[in-house]
Amino acid sequence: METLVDQPLLSTRSTLVILLALLAGTVTGALTALAGEGTPRSVLTGLAALGLTVPFFNRLIDTDGNAARPHGSVSAAEGENHG
Repeated sequence: METLVDQPLLSTRSTLVILLALLAGTVTGALTALAGEGTPRSVLTGLAALGLTVPFFNRLIDTDGNAARPHGSVSAAEGENHG
């Protein structure tokens, strides 16, 4: 019997999305700091990049395969059922 301790806290997909967003935020903040901006502005820029990249990577790493098809398109199998 599997207990709560044996189960992972986050799924692999969630962990990957969070790690990629953290990487993007860190790189953005570091580049902002290297550009000569102050520390507060660099931290805010990194946090903004982190917040914007979470939905991007979440949609990019789509497990259902819905990201490859636009929302308005209908597949051939769906079109036959409504015909």
